Amino acid sequence: MSAAHAAEPGDGARLPESVEEVLLGGGRVWTRREVAARAGVEFERAVRVWRALGFPAVDDGARVFTDADVEALLAGERLIAAGLITEHGETLMARALGHHLSRLADWQVDTLRDWMARDGDHSPGGRALLDRMAALLPEIEHLQRYVWHRHLVAYAGHAFAEGRPEGAVAGPAGDGAHVRERAVGFTDMVGYTRMSRGLDGAELVRVLDRFETMTGDVVAEGRGEVVKTIGDEVLFVCESAAGAADIGLELTARALADPELPQVRTGLAHGPVIGRFGDVYGAAVNIAARLTAVARPASVLVNTTLAGELAGMAAYALRPLRPVSVRGYSRLRPVLLRRAKGAS
Repeated sequence: MSAAHAAEPGDGARLPESVEEVLLGGGRVWTRREVAARAGVEFERAVRVWRALGFPAVDDGARVFTDADVEALLAGERLIAAGLITEHGETLMARALGHHLSRLADWQVDTLRDWMARDGDHSPGGRALLDRMAALLPEIEHLQRYVWHRHLVAYAGHAFAEGRPEGAVAGPAGDGAHVRERAVGFTDMVGYTRMSRGLDGAELVRVLDRFETMTGDVVAEGRGEVVKTIGDEVLFVCESAAGAADIGLELTARALADPELPQVRTGLAHGPVIGRFGDVYGAAVNIAARLTAVARPASVLVNTTLAGELAGMAAYALRPLRPVSVRGYSRLRPVLLRRAKGAS
């Protein structure tokens, strides 16, 4: 079911109908039972998908759904009929879409609100606002489609060039999961909590923007992938241990060279990683997070598996440290990673 509406009666002020029709492509005419019936989908399943998308519960008799909701359920039916996903996979896919797109929508509404504040009185439902929204919505959709297609090309290129990577295991059809050997890294800003107390909102946003830009650039240059940012921390993955090591060391160097950023610390681990709907899970992810938490400022710690992958490479210097006790691991063995002298 489409991301048609994220607020129902009782959740706060309703948007004027004219704005909703611009965003939804039509008025609300259907109850949720009618939507399920028109799409030929069991009612309970339609409700399950709606909830997985992150939308609030609605009364059975409330007419809050549009033709777009019917079309979205029908699209899900066609994907199931084609064998691409299962009914279980449909719910998982809906949950992933709802999670990622709700964050995008939140940012876009903030951008719209800022525009309204800058350009004067563009109250919801006003003609100026409606005209601007009607003109800009296709441009936003075009840009989102372009970025999505570019990412599809990039991921498909890797998949078709490499086939299934050695050691990779696919999950059940449609569950979006696969397991493969990868390097995982966490990098966070040292002293972020203390620093944030001394900054106003605009200053803090500038620091976070600078951190996200720096980490995004370095990870991309190192042919890694940013999985997500969580406040002052970024999680990334890389196909090779050496690639992850280079990223971690470069992040440290760039933060040290930037007077507007605090120092960073990084934890890296190598091992089986479960990839699922754009997120990653597994022991390697947990170990990388624990290593980051015990790393000193401007340092990179790696697990023994990743250190073994780097052993013998002239570009790196490795120094085993004393075992540490962290949550979930009583004797975690960190290895300090540095760039070897004379290595560029």
